[in-house]
Amino acid sequence: MASTLLLVAVFVIDLIAFALAVAAEQRRSSADVVQDGNTSYCVYDKDIASSFGVGSLLLLLLSQLLIMAASRCLCCGRAMRPSGSRAWAIVLFITSWVFFFIGEVCLLAGSVRNAYHTKYKGILSDQQISCQVLRKGVFEAGAAFVVLTGIVSELYYVSYSKANDGKATYARDTGITMGSL
Repeated sequence: MASTLLLVAVFVIDLIAFALAVAAEQRRSSADVVQDGNTSYCVYDKDIASSFGVGSLLLLLLSQLLIMAASRCLCCGRAMRPSGSRAWAIVLFITSWVFFFIGEVCLLAGSVRNAYHTKYKGILSDQQISCQVLRKGVFEAGAAFVVLTGIVSELYYVSYSKANDGKATYARDTGITMGSL
């Protein structure tokens, strides 16, 4: 039977990770071009979005580790009994890792790119400088994959638990018997 406490804990952790990813999208860095005599340079606002992104990344990692530790990462421990739940557990296991990897990459790339500030200066004012900022939607994609990872990993854990409940039943003849010898 699936642990309700674990499912609630992972849900809360994923919910906080989602909220941090959305907050990171809302607080992305912005830049203004400031002119000082003959030079112009970029001035960036505070960089809180990178911290939110890294926090979301770490919470997503924590929730994935909790699910994988509870299920022994599907490959360790005793074998699951053959059933539809085992097939779904395998499919959901692979899917949760794919969604997890994409979500982590989005959150990490967004955090790193948001923290990057160009140090470019224009000497003469005739050229227009551009201040590089993070594109809109990177943290949103990370937030979407946080939700998908949370849903799929919890479904994986429930399927895994169903496949591990009980013992394998052999209602039919199991093969050659030794009784006639």
